Order: sequence, then C-alpha cells, then structure tokens
Amino acid sequence: MKLFLKLDTNALAKKILDEKLKDFHVRFEVINASEVLFLENISTDKYDKIIGVLEEYGFEIIENQKNILVQKIKDAIVEMVFSDDAPNVKSSVYLSEKLDHSYGYLSNLFSEVTYTSIENFIILQKIELTKQLIVNENLSLTEIAFKLNYSSVAHLSTQFKNTTGITPSAFQRIISKRREIATKNIN
Repeated sequence: MKLFLKLDTNALAKKILDEKLKDFHVRFEVINASEVLFLENISTDKYDKIIGVLEEYGFEIIENQKNILVQKIKDAIVEMVFSDDAPNVKSSVYLSEKLDHSYGYLSNLFSEVTYTSIENFIILQKIELTKQLIVNENLSLTEIAFKLNYSSVAHLSTQFKNTTGITPSAFQRIISKRREIATKNIN
C-alpha cells in the first residue's frame, strides 16, 4: 500500500522547535519556522546544546545579518506563494512592505547572497506548489494557473517546463500512471 502525503514544512519546523526547546526549560517564542525569540538569558553551555539538538534536525543557525535578511525574504516568499489567501499585490510591493526595505535593496542583497534572483526563487516556489497541487488536489492546469495568478496556462506551462524539463501535462500523466500502478499493486 502506498500513502500519498502533503508536507507542511513550516508547521513541521514549528513543532520540532517547540518540542525540542521545551526540553531545555527556557522561556521562548517561536515567531515562525526560522525565527525563535528567547525570553530570557541563556548560558553559553545551554545555547551550544540547543544549537546541537537543532542541527540534528537540519536547522542551521544564521548569524550574519545579510543571511538573516535573505532568510526572511525566502520565508516571506514561501508564505506569499503557499498561503491560501495570498496577497493580491505585486511580489515587489509585498516584500518591501513586509520587510520594510526597498525592493531594489532586497533584490540586490538576495542576488548577492544566493546567486539567483528573487523572481527566480518565486518561480521555483510556484512550480513546487504547482507540483503539490497536481499531486494532492487534482486541480486542472487552468485552476492552478488562476490560483497562482498566472496570466495564462501557457505561461505556467512554459515556466514549469523551463524549471522541471517536462510539461505540467506530462507531470500529470506520470502521477496518474504511478497511482494506477500503486492501485494495481494493492489489489
């Protein structure tokens, strides 16, 4: 039997942070999946132990201010793209208002640190969501294009193919075939 799952990485990260930090008996607040506010001073020894435990779960501590802002940009983009009630404004306006910096500054910093553009990162997130919607929601490409604010199905298809190497229709066929095979294997 095969089980198809949808993973909410933000919820998972928050749950891990909450559970693991409680073990250290410190007061804290999980602000989001990549930001924790400690509400009390922590000894260096305890801090090092916390870092060690979090690294076991794939968390990386960011101490450079540029990298922190880039992570905030990524988090804001993921939130913007994956949110059910995505804002109906340009991404540049959304990011500028959310992070309180000019889009030009954010864009230059993002490119400097990641060697890619904010626009490319947004496209990658939209294609990732498209794949999830195809697999989990059984939506048509027209519905997906509308949901992700694409101007047309053709635009979505072009970006999908440029990113993955196959068309969304081919991806849908592959998923259907896998389900068909999985169903046959169950019976």
